[in-house]
Amino acid sequence: MHVTDIEVIPISHRLPEGEGLGDARGFGHDRATTLIRVDTDTGDVGWGEAFAPGSVIAPVVDEFFRDDVVGMDPFDVRRLAEASYTDPYHFGGSVFVQSALSGIDVALWDLVGKATGKPVHRLLGGTPRETLTAYASTMYFTEADRDIAEPIRDAVDEGFSAAKIKIGNGTDSDVERVRTARQLLGDDARLMVDINGNYRPRQAIRTAKAIEEFDITWMEEPVPPENLSGYREVKRGVDVPLAAGEAHYGRFEFKRLVDDRTVDVVQPNLGRCGGLSEASRIADLASTENVAVRPHIWNSAVGLAAAVQFAASVSDYPHTRHVPDPMMVEFDRSENPLRDEILRTPFDPTGGEVDVPQAPGLGVEIDEDAVERYRADR
Repeated sequence: MHVTDIEVIPISHRLPEGEGLGDARGFGHDRATTLIRVDTDTGDVGWGEAFAPGSVIAPVVDEFFRDDVVGMDPFDVRRLAEASYTDPYHFGGSVFVQSALSGIDVALWDLVGKATGKPVHRLLGGTPRETLTAYASTMYFTEADRDIAEPIRDAVDEGFSAAKIKIGNGTDSDVERVRTARQLLGDDARLMVDINGNYRPRQAIRTAKAIEEFDITWMEEPVPPENLSGYREVKRGVDVPLAAGEAHYGRFEFKRLVDDRTVDVVQPNLGRCGGLSEASRIADLASTENVAVRPHIWNSAVGLAAAVQFAASVSDYPHTRHVPDPMMVEFDRSENPLRDEILRTPFDPTGGEVDVPQAPGLGVEIDEDAVERYRADR
């Protein structure tokens, strides 16, 4: 088997005017990402996702990857991440190179799984899992005036026993949002909060201390991703576990997060971190320092499938069955047809669990007609 072609497919969906949603940094109306399709001489097709604009990913693929990937054996997939740091030298760690690499890498792993008849999580090794705990990513800041309790009620009705909510608009607002979520979820549910890097260290510390009583599983991106000294300052000042990773790229950036326990949870996004090859290395780095791994997901169905396969492979170390700390995957509860419509059988988080596909590769079947409906370059 060898690769015969790579196709870059930008897809997007726009929310209606007045229905924008987002985080403490602002509202957005567009859901957009880029699918990567890799064809082979055997007729097998691999799918991946580069979580970045297609208008940028297309020239990056042409400039840095196409000549090396066309003609390669998909079983050589791991060398692609290695090569991205040395050729192109000085460019390998950039977000767009890593995003393009991610999409191609995942597509190649999809092909390897199809060639061997095994799902990707079995190829990566680790702890076999058939289901994963899904947490509702919800309570976004919204352009429309909405009751902040409504999305949490919806998550509870759907059976979620874990949720992550947006905060970062001032300590008083943070406390109100967290208190509301905790009251509706109940005392036993896991509750995470996400600041999206909107605070300076002292602001983050103030909020962390104010919401500590609500038993927070982790505080995500308390300061901007590039502010590593800020992370260390927050870490010294609070007892709430810290998480980060959605805006970090490649194993070397994650190593900086892991070193000296800057965070308690790393969150590689499979459409940005370098793909499954780099994510597996990141997981090894994290587990070596006893840091938890929980993938970040705000992608299309392809990125979600990659994250589920990755999460199913991550070791439980150092836990045993006597320590209930389930592997969790993020499940965004906002409107997203790029997740819900481009698979023949969409993921279903009802009941607070997601099945790990056991079919070969990513274990999902792409609805190419739906992909064409949301294609952004036609």
